[in-house]
Amino acid sequence: MFAILQAAGWPIGSLLAASIVAVALIIERSISLRAAKIVPPQLFEQVVDMYRRQGVSEAVLERLAQDSPLGAVLAAGLRNNKASRYVMKEAIEEAGRAVAHDLERFLTTLGTIATASPLLGLFGTVIGMIEIFGSQSPTGSNPQQLAHGISIALYNTAFGIAIAIPALIFYRHYKNKVDTFVVEMELLASKLVDVIHGDRPDYPGLRV
Repeated sequence: MFAILQAAGWPIGSLLAASIVAVALIIERSISLRAAKIVPPQLFEQVVDMYRRQGVSEAVLERLAQDSPLGAVLAAGLRNNKASRYVMKEAIEEAGRAVAHDLERFLTTLGTIATASPLLGLFGTVIGMIEIFGSQSPTGSNPQQLAHGISIALYNTAFGIAIAIPALIFYRHYKNKVDTFVVEMELLASKLVDVIHGDRPDYPGLRV
């Protein structure tokens, strides 16, 4: 491995740094973006049941907001349970935007790595080409310098593509996952508004 890195020359350093950051972000997002952690099952039913049985209190709302992203959205709605439907939905939308922004944390960095890695590889290729042209002289070419220039050009191109492909795949995967979570939370929040304002008094499974 060290021989490969040595053959790839100094431009490989930026690609190595990008690959380490990409792996770290992929692992972090895979842990953070779990469905059970973002949209816990049964939480919506528990919240509606709690509201119908005992109303809301600040202590309960604080615990709910800290429970999960879905809990934060539902807590924002419950804080405005005595307000109009419009005000309640506005509060939910504001909380939803904040939650969506938090869920998308680090995804921009991952997407940037996916875009920039081929360019970093291309930069290494250019450095390799400069080495190749530098090996030429009026008396002939320097085989060692020529081989080193070719190694730099090829290795950096290959590393750039190898880093960009998985980074792009995981970026797209996590972006779609976040969008799915946001839509699901929006639907549940809308149902909460309907329940509180009496439009769904007999919502399935939520009868007192």
